[in-house]
Amino acid sequence: MTAERVTVSLDNDTAAALSNLTDWTGEGQSEVIRRALTFYAANFEAAEADAGPNLATYHQMLSGGEHVLLDIDFLHCFLDYVTDETGTPDPAFVDAADTVSDYHAHEYVDRFDNIGELLEWLSFCGFLSVRATDGDTYQVVFPSASLRWFMTRFIKRSVRDLPFELDIEASVSKVLITERRVE
Repeated sequence: MTAERVTVSLDNDTAAALSNLTDWTGEGQSEVIRRALTFYAANFEAAEADAGPNLATYHQMLSGGEHVLLDIDFLHCFLDYVTDETGTPDPAFVDAADTVSDYHAHEYVDRFDNIGELLEWLSFCGFLSVRATDGDTYQVVFPSASLRWFMTRFIKRSVRDLPFELDIEASVSKVLITERRVE
């Protein structure tokens, strides 16, 4: 192996990053820099692309272990499995889902100021698509009637402690949600 020497000037942030990496890995500076360059070369397109805020949000959600990526077909399977032949959901499932919704109601008090922010978040999670209409009204599109039922119930319960109420008009796979401020 022929070694090629390179002299590099580091700013304070880069020097601190190098120091942290050598501490974390237990490797010398040369090995850390070799690995970093190899990683950068292998991921150049991703590193140079404008991933926008979505990639950072996905990373934040997934790295905490609280959220998972789930194929939408699996979600439909789960929802189909917890209903009987008439489409009525199992009461034990409804109780469990309501417990999750109630927990989120507490979490959302400090997180969302209006229904638009919550709908945007749920859209980002892949549960629904949102189209703003007039004022505080949103057209929400769901991939299926069972997901519409499940997420509409979740939304109603999870916003109960927020400073507004919702009017919800449902159709087959879409709903209109209008926010009304409570004084």
